[in-house]
Amino acid sequence: MSERTEHKVEKSIQTDFSKDMSYGDYLQLDPILSSQHRLSDHHDEMLFIIIHQTSELWMKLILHELTAATTAITNGELERSFKMLARVSKIQQQLIQSWGVLATLTPAEYLEFRDQLGSSSGFQSYQNRQIEFALGFKNARTLSVYAHDEKLYPLLEGSLQAPSIYDVTVREMHRRGLSIDASVLERDVTQDWEWNESVEKAWVEVYRDVDTYWDLYELGEKLLDIGSQQQMWRFNHMSTVERIIGQKMGTGGSSGVNYLRRVLDHRFFPELWTVRTSL
Repeated sequence: MSERTEHKVEKSIQTDFSKDMSYGDYLQLDPILSSQHRLSDHHDEMLFIIIHQTSELWMKLILHELTAATTAITNGELERSFKMLARVSKIQQQLIQSWGVLATLTPAEYLEFRDQLGSSSGFQSYQNRQIEFALGFKNARTLSVYAHDEKLYPLLEGSLQAPSIYDVTVREMHRRGLSIDASVLERDVTQDWEWNESVEKAWVEVYRDVDTYWDLYELGEKLLDIGSQQQMWRFNHMSTVERIIGQKMGTGGSSGVNYLRRVLDHRFFPELWTVRTSL
């Protein structure tokens, strides 16, 4: 680019936003960037706040994509859901990597402001709970954490009562002629998903006849990507917590690392894992 052209391009850049919307206006950066309020004077509390705030923003986008993908699958538009589910997997990678940034916080540094957190804890993240519900990991008892909040409680209750993305996937498999037990199709969707033989056999048929069921096959693989990444996020969460607080109890009253380790035993979309052995 010649110097003259470069100068012309620079002169064309808009600098007067007295009447037009700017980048900061569109993104509402003022309220976002003024929402980091340290409760201590410790330098590293800013890291702790921003990691969790950005994680919640990514979770908001995951829920946005999962909701749209669930609707698409319900309407039999499987291919439309693929881009949304692929995006969820990419977002999960961002969340997984964020634990590495938080892990730069040492135990001594965290102790400088940990008491300021009071009883607040990541366990109380209602968006993370909604994501688990959307993926089929249901537990009505967790709603008690939000009983004090007149807005959050009905929101979480609605998420609990809504069919998960796996529920609507299995219903679509049935609609496509694959044999699914009536007990699965009519199950109480507020309960955690449990492995079912008829569902595994249906997936076996899909994986053995990819040409006939290509879209269901692709959907299964995309769901497995998400389930696998969610487990990786959980594992990195546990490892980071252990690195920073060891075996101490969590600020919200949980057993901390021991609780996070037990959650790792849960597996999303179990038939998509066991079908590998059955094939």
